Amino acid sequence: MRTDGRTGGAGMARADGVGRAGRGGTWGAAGVFTGVAFVAAGALGAVQPATGVPTEVVQLTQFGPAAGVGVVALYRWRRTRELLSGRGGGGGRAAGLLGSAVLIVALTVGAYGTLSGGVGFTRPGALHHPFVLTAAAQLVGACGEEIGWRCFLQPLLRTRFGTLVSSVTVGVVWGAWHVPVFAQAPAYAAGFLLATVAMSVVLGVALDGTGGPYRLLLAGGFHTLVNLGLLLFMDEESGAVTPMLCFGLSCLVVALAWARRRAAAAPEPASQAVPAPTTLHGT
Repeated sequence: MRTDGRTGGAGMARADGVGRAGRGGTWGAAGVFTGVAFVAAGALGAVQPATGVPTEVVQLTQFGPAAGVGVVALYRWRRTRELLSGRGGGGGRAAGLLGSAVLIVALTVGAYGTLSGGVGFTRPGALHHPFVLTAAAQLVGACGEEIGWRCFLQPLLRTRFGTLVSSVTVGVVWGAWHVPVFAQAPAYAAGFLLATVAMSVVLGVALDGTGGPYRLLLAGGFHTLVNLGLLLFMDEESGAVTPMLCFGLSCLVVALAWARRRAAAAPEPASQAVPAPTTLHGT
């Protein structure tokens, strides 16, 4: 909303009031989403053994962020719909983003192989469940996460901050959401948090300006490729520090390349970094 000489002091006060309400709505929605994502993930993880769903196929905790989006949508439906629908398709970003997932896995495997003298490989046929089923379930689970992190929280914070700041913020929350990681060695937790922040930057930059199912499928596809690569080549979930540090540093290398690309692009218009406050009141 803009004011000019014709609106006078009353018009400026109204604009400021709307701005304050918009900021409160943004942080309120972000807080509710995050709280529900944490609680729902814990509850789903607790009931998973009773469901008989194997964690190798899909972890029910991954649907915690989707639950967070659902709760926010109950009282801010129009705004939630706007965030999820986004602004456009984004053109030919799929190859660059999904290629980045493959590159992260390759760098991780190469670095770990160099340091350890070799890397094991689990043949897809040697998994306890058919690989096609595992891959499909991994995609569904990844989308359960990404509808919250990249399709809701990232665009929500993007209305107040630039691409990189909002991406780093989401990456920190995303990493902290993986609570069990912090029961491991501090170096392991640090490597994991580095990975989530770095991957969040990759996704934030690559998906900026995209929306709808296209955004969800790209984010979920990236997430799935990374998960499957680690499942087949790495043992980072054992709590071993070296593979996790290799993973985190590999993510950082790819993130720096995307951040450099973003910095070389045209500056972000102020209207993208902080949209008109009147767009923040959908309920």
